[in-house]
Amino acid sequence: MDQTVNQLLADWMREGFRGADPDGDLAGISVVPAVQAGFGDYQCNQAMAIGKRRHQPPRTVAGAVQAALPAHPAVARLEIAGPGFINIHLSDDWLAARVNALDAAPEAALTQPGAGRTVLLDYSSPNVAKPMHIGHIRSTVIGNALDRLHRALGYRVISDNHLGDWGTQFGIILMGYRHFLDRAALAASPVEELERIYVKSYEKTKEDPAWLDAARAELVKLQSGDADNLALWKQFVALSLGEFQRIYDRLNVRFDLVRGESWYHNLLEGTLERLRQHGLVRESEGAQVVFLEEEKLPPCIVRKSDGGFNYAATDIATVLARVEEFAPEAIVYVTDERQQLHFRQVFAICRRLGVTTRLEHVWFGLMRLPEGTFSTRQGNVIKLERLLDEAEAKARQLVDANSPGMPEANRAEVARAVGIGAVKYADLSQNPQSLVTFSWDKALAMNGNSAPYLQYACARIASVLDKYRAQFPDGALESHPIALTDPLERDLALRLLRFPEAVLHAVENDKPSLLADYLYETAGAYSGFYQNLPFLKAPGGVRESRIRLGRATGNVLRRGLNLLGIETPERI
Repeated sequence: MDQTVNQLLADWMREGFRGADPDGDLAGISVVPAVQAGFGDYQCNQAMAIGKRRHQPPRTVAGAVQAALPAHPAVARLEIAGPGFINIHLSDDWLAARVNALDAAPEAALTQPGAGRTVLLDYSSPNVAKPMHIGHIRSTVIGNALDRLHRALGYRVISDNHLGDWGTQFGIILMGYRHFLDRAALAASPVEELERIYVKSYEKTKEDPAWLDAARAELVKLQSGDADNLALWKQFVALSLGEFQRIYDRLNVRFDLVRGESWYHNLLEGTLERLRQHGLVRESEGAQVVFLEEEKLPPCIVRKSDGGFNYAATDIATVLARVEEFAPEAIVYVTDERQQLHFRQVFAICRRLGVTTRLEHVWFGLMRLPEGTFSTRQGNVIKLERLLDEAEAKARQLVDANSPGMPEANRAEVARAVGIGAVKYADLSQNPQSLVTFSWDKALAMNGNSAPYLQYACARIASVLDKYRAQFPDGALESHPIALTDPLERDLALRLLRFPEAVLHAVENDKPSLLADYLYETAGAYSGFYQNLPFLKAPGGVRESRIRLGRATGNVLRRGLNLLGIETPERI
């Protein structure tokens, strides 16, 4: 598809504004879905702004626009309402033809604004030597949804899992490994044992300043290439990557690159020198610091007084390396809200270094369970793997209760798809910047805004198609075009044509929740359509039209859920 419906209408509307306001800026002319069905299908609101600028009544401007507009096959009529809203009513025949095309070629529904453009997405990024916990779920699933959405719009996406494998925690872990290691526990559950010794060693840093100094010294030795520390570090990384991959396999998440902070270690001295050449770094109390008074930001330390580089130095070096290697138009970081200041500082420094690539921080609120938050350092984290285990177990109960006739061999697979989907959607359906309190009841609800509800809608549509084929084995669906003879049919068709707009809107705003909202509303519209109009008992022709409209709905729901990383079993 070359354009979404609102883009097509906006181009047409510009012709009217060009005639009514020849000297005006047409770039800001837009068309949006009508806020209420009674106000048409779409509306254009720019007459108010132009009227104010030209000291004319907005309705006068809107009338001039209407008079200057040529006929358009998509538009049945225009109305000017209120202070100057231009309400657009689409032609039923055009709408039906567009939905027929969507049903015939659902894979071609989305526009391709990303063709020839590269975006690098940095997400998930767990720390080596620590199990992934519930706190990692948001970066992983939000990042992966943005990854899928960008690819669907034609972008070349480079997904990079930037592991925390070269930071201050390794001095603490090295001390813990040498003093507290249980080798049997390491063999049985390596990353959990590494986390245990980290927590114990971290607690000791709070009690014993000498221990903290020793941990810092071990870190500097590691960063300087000490053979023993380097060998242990490589062991920590290998053990961790194995466990991370198991989680990613369950979540159906893939990365193009897995490059930790260590990948850029050899670039840090050169990055510091580049900062010096640009006159950006000064010494302060033994540390190398970039002062950011112009940006009204606090100073940013790039090298500590003990000689160790910190996260800012690594992230600056990473940006420079990514720009040189991939030449992306944007680098997008998906992390929690606590890193907002850090990225404002890093981005400001990169801009001073001449980086023109768009740098974005997509931050999100934390996730918690009703009983409260959690902390790795306090040792009370909720392991992500255990959360996924519980999700599958609870989904299995749901499948057993709702589909007692399902073959046993299928139940585990359906429970996996429903359980993992429930966890993902419980996150993705929320505004990313909100604090999310996870609830099993809400996540697994069959009659609310949840993955099981949407998955069941897809399964129900598939069931209707199966029943049609069984009752009408000689039925020729493709010979009967979709016709919109009832308001419920028309409402559903209009919603289906807004699928490309919803995907584009989600990408432009870095909010997969906007697509989730669209899918939930569309499933609700289908439910009203299904419950109030006859399908299999409808007259021939009408029956096929409604089956095809249902099939088109199923394709949109499945495609949308797939873009959120959620599977849609044929049966639930």
